[in-house]
Amino acid sequence: MGMILNEEQTLLQDSAREFFKEKAPVTALRALRDEKDATGYSKNLWKSMVDMGWPGIIVPEAYGGLDFGFQGLTIVLEQSGQGLTASPLVSTVLLGASTLVLGGSEAQKETLLPQIVSGDLTMTLAIDEGAHFNPAGIALEATAAGAGFVLTGQKTLVLDGHVADKIIVAARTSGSAGDRGGITLFVVDGNAVGVSREKLAMLDSRNAALVTLSNVKVDADAVVGEIDGGFCILGQVLDRAAIGLAAEMLGSMSEVFDFTLEYLKERTQFGQLIGSFQSLQHRAAIMFSELEMARSVVMEAASAVDEGSAQVSQLASLAKSIVNETANLVTREGVQMHGGIGMTDEHDMGLYIKRSRVAERTFGSAAYHHDRYASLNGY
Repeated sequence: MGMILNEEQTLLQDSAREFFKEKAPVTALRALRDEKDATGYSKNLWKSMVDMGWPGIIVPEAYGGLDFGFQGLTIVLEQSGQGLTASPLVSTVLLGASTLVLGGSEAQKETLLPQIVSGDLTMTLAIDEGAHFNPAGIALEATAAGAGFVLTGQKTLVLDGHVADKIIVAARTSGSAGDRGGITLFVVDGNAVGVSREKLAMLDSRNAALVTLSNVKVDADAVVGEIDGGFCILGQVLDRAAIGLAAEMLGSMSEVFDFTLEYLKERTQFGQLIGSFQSLQHRAAIMFSELEMARSVVMEAASAVDEGSAQVSQLASLAKSIVNETANLVTREGVQMHGGIGMTDEHDMGLYIKRSRVAERTFGSAAYHHDRYASLNGY
């Protein structure tokens, strides 16, 4: 599979690296946090990303997109992770556009995808209803009413849910919580009557919301895919979400490793550079090795999506579990090697470890994906 980037992918990587380095350094996230920005991301930055064509990176050319492939999206996400960039790239593109591309009707694709590409529409996906990731545990009710449906229930930790123009809601049309059957996906207007949204204060200063739906009416054409058959689409989207977020985390981890390595070369103790201590060299070598392993599995998983491999689900869980564990290792080591300064808010290390801990739980923890990987392989 595509374990080495081709020329076009390398050019994309270089342009994305320069873009985020220039326009979205870590100081941008600090500013959003300290100013308690209501949106949670810079609209000007998002417009610049739209100008780069990234909202359309996985959208077919027939709908105005670049059709660059899923690996192209993971390349951009990895570079965005280096500066902890807050943007709708995950919610709108990785989640929203993926859902429409995989399961949307022709009318939905023709109407919504061009708006995503142009930057005129932001979207997100509402799944979780409890404290832990459980895509089959959908209890939010969708009751047939005339030619449409009425939705009632609550979703939590909806990425960019407080500002998204449209929300794809996973609801239950039959069965009970825990059943994979009976789940249906609906496109709901974020400002529809009966929708209330509350921005949540997240540890990593990123966006999530509590979304409550009270007798929200939607037409039949709001259904994405088939009634009661939404889990088939949802599973594919969440595989992509796990891989995409793993790519973003990989960028963050690489940045932590790089500035920690530089610190080892600058900090002196007992009259010596601490990087000359063999124990720290060994620990840095372990970090490097684990990072390379994580990079390989993320690239393998991303290329499997583009190739339509039957192993995408296994590779998605493998990638997310390995990256979760590696992120935990690299950020812990980064704090310890920096010593006391690594615990201060003034140092960027704290921002990276906070983002890591939230991302580790988003779209499934390491334990969740260990169990899923075992199940998918017959254990």
